[in-house]
Amino acid sequence: MQRKRVGDHECPVARCVDQIGDWWSILILRDALNGVTRFDAFQKSLGIAPTILTRRLKGLVEDGLLMKQRYSEHPPRDEYVLTQKGQDFQPVLFALLVWGNAHFAPEGASLVIMDTKAGTIADPVLVDVTTGRPITGPDFQLVCGPAASAALKQRMANAVKPSPAAKKKTRV
Repeated sequence: MQRKRVGDHECPVARCVDQIGDWWSILILRDALNGVTRFDAFQKSLGIAPTILTRRLKGLVEDGLLMKQRYSEHPPRDEYVLTQKGQDFQPVLFALLVWGNAHFAPEGASLVIMDTKAGTIADPVLVDVTTGRPITGPDFQLVCGPAASAALKQRMANAVKPSPAAKKKTRV
């Protein structure tokens, strides 16, 4: 059964899900962000079949999250290095880790985020850069941005009723 593609959707969440693809790709990016670059190291870390790993690495390269760099000519061997687009996935991965520790780790956190400069465990939170307020709870919601099509505006209007403050800000 062919997986349905959602990359042509206007929603940036759907586009991200389509770009990353599946759990293997997220785990490959996790390992790459942790310094893994070579095929055998990914395979050992993930316990993934070589054919699946080959396909996922190829897809991540095609999608611009990783790039191949030759490290040996004889025999030819490549390593997989994060691009800027791949490095920009780090906050997403950290958010998944925090959410996973909070909701799917009854035994406690098995991985945490360390501030290597301070030597302390970090507790990240998404904040609004303008106000510095944490983005949580009912004070924040999704609304259409300036590039939203009429169809997306209609879908969002049917799905959620924006707060009066959100209505004011989107009438630009």
